Amino acid sequence: MNLKQIGSNKTEVEFQNGNDERVRGLFSYSTPVAASILKSDGQHYYKTAEYYSRTTSKHISSWMPVADAEIEPQEFFDGLVK
Repeated sequence: MNLKQIGSNKTEVEFQNGNDERVRGLFSYSTPVAASILKSDGQHYYKTAEYYSRTTSKHISSWMPVADAEIEPQEFFDGLVK
C-alpha cells in the first residue's frame, strides 16, 4: 500500500485489491470519496454520491481526469479501503 499526501486535506492511497486490480483512492480530509480501478477491460473511475462540501467536490474534480465517472454510494468507498 502506498499513501501520498497530494494537497491540503487531500490524500491518495494505492493498493492491489483481492481481484488483483490496481486501486487508487482519494481521501478528502479523512473520508474516501473517489477511486480509480484498473480492471482487465481498462481504467474505471468512481465518485461518491454523497455531498460533503464544496472543498471536497473540488478535491474530486481536480483528481479525476474524466468528468463522467460512475457514481457510487459512500459504502462502496468505505468497503474499498477496509
